Amino acid sequence: MTKLPQNTAGSATAKSRKPSAKATADKTGAKTTAARQQKPDQSTPLFNVVCVAQAGRLAYEAVIFVRSFRATNPDFKGKLIVATPTGARWNGVTALPAAIHELLSAEGVTFVEFENKHFGQSYPHGNKIEMLSALPDEPFIFFDTDTIFMGSLADLKIDFARPSASMRREGTWPEPPLYGPGYAGIWKSLYDRFDLEFESTLDLSKPDEYWERYIYFSAGWFFGESPKQFGERFLSFANSIRNDPPDELACQSLDPWLDQVALPLVIHSFGGGRPDAGLDGLDGAITCHYRFIPLLYARESDAAIAMMQEVVAPNPVKRVIKEYEPIKKLVLQRKGERVRALFDQNDLPKRERVLRNTIKRAGFWMR
Repeated sequence: MTKLPQNTAGSATAKSRKPSAKATADKTGAKTTAARQQKPDQSTPLFNVVCVAQAGRLAYEAVIFVRSFRATNPDFKGKLIVATPTGARWNGVTALPAAIHELLSAEGVTFVEFENKHFGQSYPHGNKIEMLSALPDEPFIFFDTDTIFMGSLADLKIDFARPSASMRREGTWPEPPLYGPGYAGIWKSLYDRFDLEFESTLDLSKPDEYWERYIYFSAGWFFGESPKQFGERFLSFANSIRNDPPDELACQSLDPWLDQVALPLVIHSFGGGRPDAGLDGLDGAITCHYRFIPLLYARESDAAIAMMQEVVAPNPVKRVIKEYEPIKKLVLQRKGERVRALFDQNDLPKRERVLRNTIKRAGFWMR
């Protein structure tokens, strides 16, 4: 059984993480008036925003990510970080093209490089795990690069001491075999592996053996207080699951789901859980995780599409970003409007697969 380190902040316990009344009183009493005056508004501390980008599709998506963020968060005081993977675990060049780097530099981006020591070409989703070790050890929120911003993060109430992640997902993992184990047996085996309490994670409003009863996140966004500690635990859990999966996972695929399998365990281990009401704008009025340009036009809001068209419109941006075929054809040439016309926005298919197949049949699927 893999145990958690006991001497780091946020280490897991099998009990509630609420401090005792005495500990709370002692901590409160230790704060001086001067310290409180230095930080008059502690509702949301200074934090950094990060995405991952490298040569290829992610480089062009990073331009949309950064420009939409700056347009909607003009007073953001933290660092806007673009992290780029490096190392021998990649088959080709990962560095951002010079023209993309120049565009991002003009937006005041902080560039961070990190070496893939565990994942890389064989599992690109591992970038969001390994990049955490390279970040400044300050509160952070990570977003997938295929995210567009329509509003300000200042409108959210983010408690970085209680990590959370995106719930915009389908029931993609696990796929319980006919003769078991079921959802509960599979998930509980993972909580047991890391000595984590399981029962409090259940959504009792959902029936037993229904996938939404068990915490399962998309890794499209997640946040925490310390990227160093979060990243170390994320990497430890992911490697343990990949290299020595519990017997209950014998019939389960971990590619590409490994990050989404480990993430709920990591978040629970730090005392976090499902998003609360203060985060409602994520995957809503403030951010949109569109995934692929055709899907943006197929199912996302008019506001998200308008922002996409706005941020790529300036000629210096257009000259660079038109090299990416989906943006050139669907956004700049406005063929995305034909994709949107394929669907009734008031009656969209529930499964993403149906959207993709419809777009493919119409000849507009590209990535």
